Amino acid sequence: NREGWPGVYSLMKKPMNKAARMLMYFALALLVAVIGLVGFWYVQTRNVEIARYEVLQADGATELRAYPPLVVAEVTRTGTRDQAVRAGFGPLARYIFAQERGGEKIAMTAPVTIEPQTADQWRINFVMPSRYTLETIPKPKNSSVILKEIPNKIFVVLKYSGFNSASKVQAKNQEAKEWALQKNFKIVG
Repeated sequence: NREGWPGVYSLMKKPMNKAARMLMYFALALLVAVIGLVGFWYVQTRNVEIARYEVLQADGATELRAYPPLVVAEVTRTGTRDQAVRAGFGPLARYIFAQERGGEKIAMTAPVTIEPQTADQWRINFVMPSRYTLETIPKPKNSSVILKEIPNKIFVVLKYSGFNSASKVQAKNQEAKEWALQKNFKIVG
């Protein structure tokens, strides 16, 4: 049927066979899906509140940042870093999207922090929007989700992009620690 795709068929001397047509439809559907996902990601990341901080010192991709007290929702999970993160995101997401507690949804914020507690235990924190305090934030129904306030702290932050793997996180942590030691900062935690 040449009526539906005149631009495509007019460039060809003969019509496409069924397999080629199906491949073209699949490629077009994949392209539309990728464009949709990129658009969704763009809109979502532009609507995410980022925790306030003050840059005390900047050195290329490394920053020394002072954060005020932050309200976080936290879970602790065991396993490898990736296993713990996958297991921890579910309860935290259900909490902020009001799937287990009812009431209003809580907006996504950044950063999400993942801290090792032991060799196989991890603490995953979602930072809550700045409009909440421990008194005003909706209470979780899931007992594994804990609300708490992290006191003001200073962090060494190494900015980078791409996907995280255990080895990449370890390498970036080591790079941040080396920077801090070169600056004679005391590392706690």
